[in-house]
Amino acid sequence: MANPTAAMIVIGDEILSGRTRDINANHLAKELTTRGIDLREVRFIPDDAPVIVKTVRNLSDAYTHVFTSGGIGPTHDDITADCIAEAFGVHIDIRPDAEKLLTEYFERRGVEKTTARMRMARIPDGATLIENPVSIAPGFSIENVHVMAGVPNIFEAMLASVLPTLTGGQPILSQSLRIEQPEGVIAGPLAVLANDFPDLSIGSYPFIQDGVFGTNVVIRGQDGGQVDTAMTRLVHMFPDAAP
Repeated sequence: MANPTAAMIVIGDEILSGRTRDINANHLAKELTTRGIDLREVRFIPDDAPVIVKTVRNLSDAYTHVFTSGGIGPTHDDITADCIAEAFGVHIDIRPDAEKLLTEYFERRGVEKTTARMRMARIPDGATLIENPVSIAPGFSIENVHVMAGVPNIFEAMLASVLPTLTGGQPILSQSLRIEQPEGVIAGPLAVLANDFPDLSIGSYPFIQDGVFGTNVVIRGQDGGQVDTAMTRLVHMFPDAAP
């Protein structure tokens, strides 16, 4: 049976402008790989409501799971929650359970409960809260879309809350080999290997180090036996390579 699939939507003008570097996609990819959920696509989009709504609808229809990061804070440009509600045609407002979490958190810290801060308690109808042990303000899941913060440590904490609730598949196994030959030299043998192992992903990634042109070859797949066999073949092709 094929693994569940996933896509990620990274939302924020600050990402697209280069002001902020995204690291959440990399973290998500690693976590999903270990759980047998295949991340197929990552889209970076602006804080633009029609774009967010359209992207959420399209990817929700195309994949088993969709993960979003960014745009659920207290400021005027945090519009992700409203856009998710629009994408699924549901009402959104301050929800009592989210409001309680935030109110108690603010009281413990002596922080004023402002209208802006309570925007983070606005949850679309029918959504399930995603726990946020870092700063309390929850994310949420609705249908197959999981909406999380953009701040990396909060995103990671929310993802850790979500993943145990998802059904995964067969984890992807990976082995790599460093070959000090340029891609043009190894392309032919690699093509033969890929043809002999159609169920595996065989990727080549060139590098230049200390004046040496080389290639890192990565073999990935669900079947550990096939991965081992393919790697053994590759080592025999290039006996001077380093694992």
